[in-house]
Amino acid sequence: MAKMYGGQQRAQMQAPSNPLAIKTKKYGLEKNKYVGLCMRQLFSNQWKWAFLPLAFVGLNVFLNLSGTYKNYWIYIFLAIGVVGYILFWLIQFTGITQLAQYKQLFDKYRYEIDSRQIFMKISEKEGGMLKWDMILSAYKDKQAYVLEMGKYQFLYLPFSIFSENDRKLMDKIMRDKGFIA
Repeated sequence: MAKMYGGQQRAQMQAPSNPLAIKTKKYGLEKNKYVGLCMRQLFSNQWKWAFLPLAFVGLNVFLNLSGTYKNYWIYIFLAIGVVGYILFWLIQFTGITQLAQYKQLFDKYRYEIDSRQIFMKISEKEGGMLKWDMILSAYKDKQAYVLEMGKYQFLYLPFSIFSENDRKLMDKIMRDKGFIA
């Protein structure tokens, strides 16, 4: 039975295991890591909006120096607005980690990865499957592979769950799929 959101379960037929597939150790995403990755994705998607408060500051500095309109309140409101925006998203992502329907994001899975699909197994009989076409983008950072499936949806696969040979095979699969160079 595969777990679904809201505590529902459904039976899922498991395809036979590929003997050449990458088999990882069990790993569960830590809640703080999830929040950090979501904030990183937020900043990488919305960095262009940082120019708006900078433009207001620049305009206000020009108006102050020219003597046209002297004010300091704009600096306070911009600082409150930027901090409030960041805190809003931080609270949203932290809230996700507390909700029962998102509990499965943080369950421990054992992954079986090959060039066709990614199996996420809780046990030998429970789990789910992701096709590679569901992965929109991926990257390799200093500690892990991050496979992005949408806004704030991703698989975080740290290098520690792979053997050395499996890491090389994972690099090859990701190169073949065009995710890394």
